[in-house]
Amino acid sequence: MLKGLVTLIVFWFAFVGYTQTPTVSSLKLQGNERTKSSFIEKIIKLERGAVLDSSKIEEDMYRLKRLPSISHAYYQVFPSTIENQYDVVYGIEENFTLIPFASIFTSNDDEFAFRLGLQEFNVLGRNITLGGFYQRDIFDSFGAHVRAPNIFGRKWGLALSYQDLTTEEPVFLDNGSADYRYNNESVEALVLFQLSFKNRFEFGINFFTEDYQFLSGDMDPNVPLALRVNKHLLKLLYNYDAIKFHYQYLSGFKSALNLQYVQSDDGRLPEFWIGFNDFTYFLRVGKRGNWANRLRLGLSSNIDTPFAPFAVDNNLNIRGVGNIIDRGTAAIVLNTEYRHTLIDKNWFVLQSNVFIDGGSWRNPGGDFSDFGDDQNLRIYPGAGLRFIHKRIFNAIFRIDYGFCITQNASRGVVFGIGQYF
Repeated sequence: MLKGLVTLIVFWFAFVGYTQTPTVSSLKLQGNERTKSSFIEKIIKLERGAVLDSSKIEEDMYRLKRLPSISHAYYQVFPSTIENQYDVVYGIEENFTLIPFASIFTSNDDEFAFRLGLQEFNVLGRNITLGGFYQRDIFDSFGAHVRAPNIFGRKWGLALSYQDLTTEEPVFLDNGSADYRYNNESVEALVLFQLSFKNRFEFGINFFTEDYQFLSGDMDPNVPLALRVNKHLLKLLYNYDAIKFHYQYLSGFKSALNLQYVQSDDGRLPEFWIGFNDFTYFLRVGKRGNWANRLRLGLSSNIDTPFAPFAVDNNLNIRGVGNIIDRGTAAIVLNTEYRHTLIDKNWFVLQSNVFIDGGSWRNPGGDFSDFGDDQNLRIYPGAGLRFIHKRIFNAIFRIDYGFCITQNASRGVVFGIGQYF
């Protein structure tokens, strides 16, 4: 009898505790005119009838702010007419998501290249990205891609892309350098998987054809004047993302790992692997400042080839350096800049920045002591401006001017859409 009484008391307290647990009576979305409510409900964690959990709400806000279609998100909680039940409202401020983009640069060698494109980041109201571009870098290039990170639910997605890129590539030989017409035509398919809120994986395969044609310069009997080969690569990406957004301000840490294994289909060229990791860290400084940092560590098979994978380039790593001025089989690159908001209106932001870009490379077939070689070290300080539209996704027009303070001095202006990193 005593045992039965204890059981009854435990059951009673459990029942009382359960009935006093606050629950979600209703969950309402407001402000999402172009983004489908069904899509938002699929990716958020809070549900009607569930326990009112503040950690889930905060995670949902974080998740929503990272969507291309949403510039800001907030929530409100109101007591319901029923005791211990609450009505929750998720408020959405949407971005305009049909965005043109451009990347333009010049250097003191009178180089001029540009890339123009158009992307829609909210196809069908489900944050599917569809885009294409045209590039003029001496030769014509184009490409298209589609990315649907939540097409199979909160965790699984798919990305497809096609590119036909043609550029003039410098090839660095023992007795000088030569210019080649380089074409890369590729098709890529990736599976997207979100393990947890901050951890995402992408894995898949890329089939591509590389075509090198000699244009001018020095020649080496060991380097062919023409080369065309079909290849494929296996790709694995891992992203840890703990960046928090508040309009143009960012704070937190992110790590992005990219691993690739490449083989030629006919075995004429040696197989090789390449991997690099980008570490980025952002810190709010006062009310208007933002300190931004990116460190890239890269390593590949150390094959003695003029076509090494890591390039020194204006649009990739060092502003002002020029168009692919060197190559290597390992790289260390640090970009650091301070961004300061000069004007902040309802929809418009003018932001200034001062930066230092620096890096060094391992020569093809060389060793790690190459990082300390004065010929490989590049340091470029500079300054720039950002013109930002707060209601259009990634609507940041940037202009930077960088100049060299190490050997082989050069300088140049780099234009683009979006922050440099």
